[in-house]
Amino acid sequence: MPARLPSWAWVTGLTVGATAAVTALAVQADKGAHPTAAAARPSASVSARPAPEPTRTAAPEVPDASGTGRRIVYSLGQKRVWLVDAAGKATRTFTVWPGTVTPDAGTYAVSARVAATTGSDGVPIEHILYFANKSGLSIAFSNAVDGSSPPPAAGKQTSGIRLHKEDGTTLWSFGTANTRVAVVN
Repeated sequence: MPARLPSWAWVTGLTVGATAAVTALAVQADKGAHPTAAAARPSASVSARPAPEPTRTAAPEVPDASGTGRRIVYSLGQKRVWLVDAAGKATRTFTVWPGTVTPDAGTYAVSARVAATTGSDGVPIEHILYFANKSGLSIAFSNAVDGSSPPPAAGKQTSGIRLHKEDGTTLWSFGTANTRVAVVN
């Protein structure tokens, strides 16, 4: 009659086998492709225009002609926004997609805040900060709920200044009612 193995030997053998299998699978998985944060981001390539990249380092300085104190600065030429604190220091800057109707250079204030609606392009938008009017249109900063960039206007007048989703969330927190908005060329 063959000798019978004690139960501790069976448990040890099964544990060693399972550990070896998990280790082999981990080594095999480590050799495969790894997703990156950029690949996990929603695509912003809905439009034919190239999507501007959010910029938070080595960004251009706040334009001199934008005033002083706490404010939102929007450069028409650079298609860029700065959030400036009370000491005059930019706390964040990012690029934007302007609409076909842009505000004139000057100083405005956030006149209304709307949490969410549908943009004139039919896209659900959020974090809408209205600050100017031109050509019968209300001009506002906003971001698409799905993070997409606006498609080309194709002969339609649009006055929204679209932001990346994360920048829209930050601007919404910064741009309370009556926050100054300096628009510069």
